[in-house]
Amino acid sequence: MKQEIDAVVQWMRETVAAAHADGVVFGLSGGIDSAVVAGIAKRAFGDNALGIIMPIDSNLQDEKDARLVAENLDLNVEKVDLTKTFHALVDASFESDVAMARANVKPRLRTTTLYYYAQDRNYLVCGCSNASEYYIGYFTKYGDSACDLMPIVDFVKSEVVELAKALGLPKEVIEKKPTAGLYAGQTDEDDMGFTYGELDAAVRGHNEGEHKEAIARRHKTSAHKRALPPKFER
Repeated sequence: MKQEIDAVVQWMRETVAAAHADGVVFGLSGGIDSAVVAGIAKRAFGDNALGIIMPIDSNLQDEKDARLVAENLDLNVEKVDLTKTFHALVDASFESDVAMARANVKPRLRTTTLYYYAQDRNYLVCGCSNASEYYIGYFTKYGDSACDLMPIVDFVKSEVVELAKALGLPKEVIEKKPTAGLYAGQTDEDDMGFTYGELDAAVRGHNEGEHKEAIARRHKTSAHKRALPPKFER
């Protein structure tokens, strides 16, 4: 994994240089994926790696974990509390009865914030999706998937854990139950209906578990989330 980290660091530096940018910015959620992106970005860009903590009615523990990661890495961080912004948008429009329609506003507001910082500082926006979640579209379209580069999208969840260990990230974050933090009590595996172990195996071509049909269906129906919008051509 140390060799993998070195390879990603080099790729990030080349990608940012090709864009004539000076560094990267990313959301720091308190979860393992953003922590790994933070660790690699810090190695690649030093003080030109910036993590943004963006709570929206969030669990206070998530911010504590994000700051624990930042302290561990000596990472530059800023906090932008988007709670009032989220409620102002809902109040100015309507409160949907569809829970995910409301919840997905949150990552889209966070992406807007990241691009505000990125353009101001001549940075690129790093996405934090891993291969497992990307495979089944477990991300918000034009939310956390909207970015300029995706450093860990070729690593399944179990590999992200190994990357975190190689980076020396805090044990509390490595062992934390994965959650998108969209609502209280939410966990990734509960939402998906299968474990990351099953999903990781499917991504690597070994989809023989109990939920193989569900995983295959999620991959197929989420194809539009991994592609550019369809274009009419004359």
